[in-house]
Amino acid sequence: MGQGTPDGPVERGAVAGRIPLAVVVVDAAGLVSHWSVGARRLFGWAKGEAVGRPVGDLLPVHGAIPEDHERYGAHDGLGPDLETSLDRRIAYPAAGRARLTAPGPRGDRADVLWWAYPLAGPGPERLLVLAADAAPSAGAEEGRREARAGHGGRAERVAPGFAPHTDFPGADELAGRLPEILPGMSVGDSSRIVAQVLELGYPVLEFSHHDRVPVTPDWGVARRAERKARRERAERVAAHGLPAAGPDDEGEDLEYAAVRERLEFLNEVSGRIGSSLDLSRTITEVSRAVVPRFTDVAGTYLREQVVAGEGFPEGPPDETTLWHRVAVEHTDEPGRWDDVVPVGESMPFPAHTPFFQCMTSGDPVLVPRITEEMGNAIASQFEKRDIRPLINHRSMLVVPLKARDVVLGFMILLRHRERPVFNDMDRVTGTELAARAGLVLDNARMYTYQESVADTLQDSMLPHIEPRMSGCDIATRYLPGTLLGRVGGDWFDSVKLPGSRTALVVGDVMGHGLNSAAMMGQLRTAVQTMAALDLPPEQLLRNLDDLAQRLGEHYLATCLYAVYDPIAGELRLANAGHIPPVLVRAGDGRSELLDLPTGAPIGVGGVPFESVRVRVAPGDRLLMCTDGLVEVRGEDIGVGLATLTESAAHPAASMDDACDAIIRALNAGGARKDDVALLMARLNGIPGEHVAQWRFAPDPSEVGRARELVRGQLRAWSLQELADTAELLVSELVTNVVRHSRSSRVDLRLVRSRALTCEVEDDDHMLPTLLSAGPDDESGRGLRVISALAAEWGTSRTNHGKTVWFELPLPTR
Repeated sequence: MGQGTPDGPVERGAVAGRIPLAVVVVDAAGLVSHWSVGARRLFGWAKGEAVGRPVGDLLPVHGAIPEDHERYGAHDGLGPDLETSLDRRIAYPAAGRARLTAPGPRGDRADVLWWAYPLAGPGPERLLVLAADAAPSAGAEEGRREARAGHGGRAERVAPGFAPHTDFPGADELAGRLPEILPGMSVGDSSRIVAQVLELGYPVLEFSHHDRVPVTPDWGVARRAERKARRERAERVAAHGLPAAGPDDEGEDLEYAAVRERLEFLNEVSGRIGSSLDLSRTITEVSRAVVPRFTDVAGTYLREQVVAGEGFPEGPPDETTLWHRVAVEHTDEPGRWDDVVPVGESMPFPAHTPFFQCMTSGDPVLVPRITEEMGNAIASQFEKRDIRPLINHRSMLVVPLKARDVVLGFMILLRHRERPVFNDMDRVTGTELAARAGLVLDNARMYTYQESVADTLQDSMLPHIEPRMSGCDIATRYLPGTLLGRVGGDWFDSVKLPGSRTALVVGDVMGHGLNSAAMMGQLRTAVQTMAALDLPPEQLLRNLDDLAQRLGEHYLATCLYAVYDPIAGELRLANAGHIPPVLVRAGDGRSELLDLPTGAPIGVGGVPFESVRVRVAPGDRLLMCTDGLVEVRGEDIGVGLATLTESAAHPAASMDDACDAIIRALNAGGARKDDVALLMARLNGIPGEHVAQWRFAPDPSEVGRARELVRGQLRAWSLQELADTAELLVSELVTNVVRHSRSSRVDLRLVRSRALTCEVEDDDHMLPTLLSAGPDDESGRGLRVISALAAEWGTSRTNHGKTVWFELPLPTR
């Protein structure tokens, strides 16, 4: 074992020995329920005298069990702050050292080392205490003399501690023989206690600030197999004339075991973190991996850019860098840290704090004990919240979370006062732990960033459709694929058309990923552009097919395009290889798949498209979706279509509820893997009494008659508030046709729907343009007036000429 000095470790021979253990079990009432033979030898109380007595009368275990220090005055080194109730006991292993008056006539002072384990379970046992004499044998006393000699006569510091792993040469013996010293316990109870002890850690003796040696428990008699092995080893050494093994050999084994314990702990922690690429879950795993085995409190801070998913942070942090507190894990009573250091808070750290030193240097910072002065400096960052009771006099280790030499964050690790302070080996262990956690966090960060980019791309390409259009209500849903990537080629859209009509479209680009999403964006833009030209559905799909072939030979997509005329009560649909829509009749609630010419997918080329007219009634619902909703691998698509048709017919309180019910019905078993686009439109129609239309001759005298008719119609609809504005705008549009077009007719139509729509149509295909008129110009201001006063306006070509329209919002009653 390596011995430590103030200047660093010094290589010396190891001190090895086997230590008899006293075993005591305490129940929830604080009374001794089990008292081993070793406890009688160490503390002097017989089993009959000890069982049933308050444990505070018998043991000097500070901080782990209730104790009356005034009644137990024969030991020193114990502080006055003793626990008063087992309900307030610490929830982690504790260790300590005390000098007692040994039993017997001589009354020697005994140097007692102890380890206390909290127990949980259905039985009455609540605390297990292991204790031992620090010098139980001549061999150990000789080792202590060697230690003193190696340090110039100074006694080597000996303190108890815990090794947080169970894989050591004596683990099997501890597991096998500890139940033998728990008399009167059932096999189940003793096994439960042993399992908890091995999970929390086994006792170690700390001989210096740098080295820990595991205690191999011994109850006075070596196991038969061990005696036989030692005898055989001695015989082989003698037969070959080899020198006997010295203390250095055993020291090397113990030193190897101590290092192996750390490596196995790190390996175990590495296996527990990184099970998910979700950033928040990864942070939680990292925090819980170190509490309570390595530390009692773990606070994790990340740079604001990492939490926000803004990519890799650039440049070194400084005093203005915001650090986001993402997790606080501790063993204190619930809620103790929540109000003072709440998760989710962002804050900078000034240069005088150890946190700033860690995040700027990228090296761990070890503070053996937080002094009052340092505690005041740290507490100044928390405004009116006093954090000093939570941190003062505790041992602290700050370790950076780095990836590619960039500090992504750091962890603040704190140990309670009763626990050994962090040492140099803990610093190395914490640094290695943080390095592994930093890599896992960086992987999660990159995945989160890429997922954010994909979601942003998908959201930017999908339209934000108004829930109410002229003559219809619309609800939509988009669900990304669960396995094939969050970015896909499914889309939906709606386009406002002249004549209070609405174009409804759903498409699906074949494939997944960024290429499909990019193609989807191009096709969606093309559909919007061609729909604004008021092309017939079959002609629009024909043009879209030509465009896809010009873009590339791998551009394939299906598309369903429908135009709803709420005044005529008619749907006009064309299909390009897409699944058919579902129409739910309002009259009898019957739902049906519309029989449409299937057509070939967009991009195949050379295939004609046909359109179909379908009569609809007010209240009918049209459902359009992509095949990801109805198609399941290994199952006929007809089953999904039948389920879609049936679920669409079920009544629902709202359009959104209807969409959700359909998705639940189609994804009941969680078998959906593809992305889904769903569009539902309730076809409300526009009653004939809400439509007024007139035809005028292209004569200046007709302008005044148009104004009078508009004013009279608005009066009949009780919309007098809109009369002045509507009359002015209609006058501008009709005048513009009379003066500047070669039209033989002027058609004017007013439609009262969700807004007041006015359309002026003529047979001249030349579209008017918005001009910038000067102060001396006599014309060019008409469209600017319309642009200023109308809520919306636009122009479009038709088969017979052009239409110029504007909308005015209806007054609120």
